[in-house]
Amino acid sequence: MTARFNSFVVFAEMRTGSNFLEANLNAFAGIKCHGEAFNPHFIGYPNTTHILGVDQATRDADPTALLRQIKHDPSAMGGFRYFHDHDPRVLDLVLDDPAVAKIILTRNPVESYVSWKIAQATGQWKLTDVKAHKTAQAVFDAAEFEAHLEALQAFQLLLMNRLQTSGQTAFYVAYEDLQSVEVMNGIATYLGVPEMLEELDKNLKKQNPSPLSQKVSNYAAMEDALARLDRFDLTRTPNFEPRRGPNVPGYVAGIKAPLLFMPIAGGPQQEVRRWLAALDGEKQNALGQKMTQKDLRQWKNRNTGHRSFAVLRHPILRAHEVFCHRILNSGKGSYLQLRRTLVRRYKLPLPEEGQEDAIDLAAHRTAFIAFLNFLKGNLAGQTAVRVDPAWATQAEVVKGFGDFTFPDLILREETLARDLAALSADVGYGDAPRVEPAVFHGPHSLADIYDDEIEALGADVYQRDYMMFGFDRWR
Repeated sequence: MTARFNSFVVFAEMRTGSNFLEANLNAFAGIKCHGEAFNPHFIGYPNTTHILGVDQATRDADPTALLRQIKHDPSAMGGFRYFHDHDPRVLDLVLDDPAVAKIILTRNPVESYVSWKIAQATGQWKLTDVKAHKTAQAVFDAAEFEAHLEALQAFQLLLMNRLQTSGQTAFYVAYEDLQSVEVMNGIATYLGVPEMLEELDKNLKKQNPSPLSQKVSNYAAMEDALARLDRFDLTRTPNFEPRRGPNVPGYVAGIKAPLLFMPIAGGPQQEVRRWLAALDGEKQNALGQKMTQKDLRQWKNRNTGHRSFAVLRHPILRAHEVFCHRILNSGKGSYLQLRRTLVRRYKLPLPEEGQEDAIDLAAHRTAFIAFLNFLKGNLAGQTAVRVDPAWATQAEVVKGFGDFTFPDLILREETLARDLAALSADVGYGDAPRVEPAVFHGPHSLADIYDDEIEALGADVYQRDYMMFGFDRWR
């Protein structure tokens, strides 16, 4: 069967995530994206001199020469990124050719404009590790933004009209979709490349993951200038965490009680498990665990009137418990390899392995603050370290539950005894045991070090949880 496409073009603009998209396309052995092949100022990339044997002078004299080379490259499905201000002679050539696959990448124009202004101010156009991150605030210029917006809209309308009138379709990708390996694999399928990725290329990091209000020095003036527009969603909290699945094997079903506990890592898990087993006078190992989705469907069918629940912990308390149990600790339960990486690469001021119990209060506080700063970059996708379920936002974990089933109730640790008593009564257990208070790890408690600085930093790191679940100060 004849292939549908012989090449592709990514229509994008500066600061829309096109570098990240290209890096992941190039992770497929059967795909090769050649950068900004028709940028009038360079060929492909600022420091390259040629693409597939075609130099810039040859390309400028006859752009079809490079197009032919990309189309007929036998090693991979070839393509390039094209911005609205690239060589205009190329636009008609690719738009009129149905054998050239069209991928259209878009981003909120306000975000791309602010990102562009910050990159101009810092001179940093790519980021591979948060250690090298440069910061600056953008100054919003209403007239400049209006020109930026008009150019983007005009180009998008042109693309849409030309595709409509020629009977072609494009693969549309939003900036937020770039964090989905499934979307990347979908692009490969669209291009006719059978290969699949198991994970994304994480070498490039989000450079400015904060809300717009923190990235623009004259934010109020920007709000005023954009007051007539309501489509930019300026106050949203950016979310660059990897999506999480439902994790059905981690759910815990009652022995006889028709209750299903959906644990959130870093929260009060053992205490709830013991309580759930005690409802039927049993030990934890009698609980139903490690179910498949089929098992869970069958359990739900057998247990008419069942109730499922999850338990939230205050984000700062949760982060401190994870810090003490997994990072400060170098013994049982620790993430020892990660601990060593955080000390070596991210300069976390942790004591020598085996000496953590001797850490004094001031050093403990300093190390926890350093861990919170690491989490800020990690949750924003700015580090090479995975986002562990133990410190992922609880909002993302709960969202992942929804891929299979939602909890009936989302309880709070601080009112857990009251809420579990009411829940068990609802399913016929009127004299339920009281849930035990949580036992925490570490030589010092959060109460020993908590202050306004830790609260402010924790609220910044977990602003999504604070907003989604209405958390207030820890104390």
